[in-house]
Amino acid sequence: MNVLGIDIGGSALKGAPVDIRTGELLAERCRIATPDPLSPAKMARAVAELARQFHWRGPIGIGFPGVIHGPRILTAANLHKGFIGCNGEKLFAGATGCPVALINDAAAAGLAEMKFGAGRDFAGKTLLLTLGTGVGSALFYRGVLFPCELGHLPLKGRDAEKYVAASVKEKKDLSWAKWGTRLGRYIGVLESILWPELIIIGGGVSAEHRKFFKYLKPRARLVPARFLNGAGIAGAALWAAERGPRKA
Repeated sequence: MNVLGIDIGGSALKGAPVDIRTGELLAERCRIATPDPLSPAKMARAVAELARQFHWRGPIGIGFPGVIHGPRILTAANLHKGFIGCNGEKLFAGATGCPVALINDAAAAGLAEMKFGAGRDFAGKTLLLTLGTGVGSALFYRGVLFPCELGHLPLKGRDAEKYVAASVKEKKDLSWAKWGTRLGRYIGVLESILWPELIIIGGGVSAEHRKFFKYLKPRARLVPARFLNGAGIAGAALWAAERGPRKA
């Protein structure tokens, strides 16, 4: 079975059909920019437009950057506040006419990396961080997923993602050395609390990992995500296939 995977981010949504047997994208991903925060209704229309680009009528998995409990969205730190309390599965299923399964975006990326990517066959404690507009996070232990919100851990008196997200590097034009040192301090805090054995770094910036990994110096083994910025798409599709999407 193939599933359409969609990854909603702070500045764009991206998607492509996914072969859930391999995690591979079956077409070039479609990207729709969202430079301004879209209301739930407008985001639903954007998701429907993305599905139309692929003439899609089957199941859809959607990764969303917030706390997800069942079909409901409980937080939306980098998106429109109208999403808070929204039944995301009903919203997006109604717009697309397709069955939809909703999952936290970093948790989705983690599913793809643990099944097919950098964490494949590793049963120890794994921490995955996705660096983009904000910082997404997920923990895995013996293959069990624990979605987290470690990007909102207080650091220097504010949410950590306001200090170490990839968007901060771009906005403040930080050098790789300065930003990497910041990120290294943050990862050091997480290591002191969680003691992971493997750390996977995802998000678009992971494609540039050779430029900043040397500044991180973690205790755990550190690797870039195999799927890079496509992990959320693949993982959202996997979630829909494993969980079973439901119609609105």
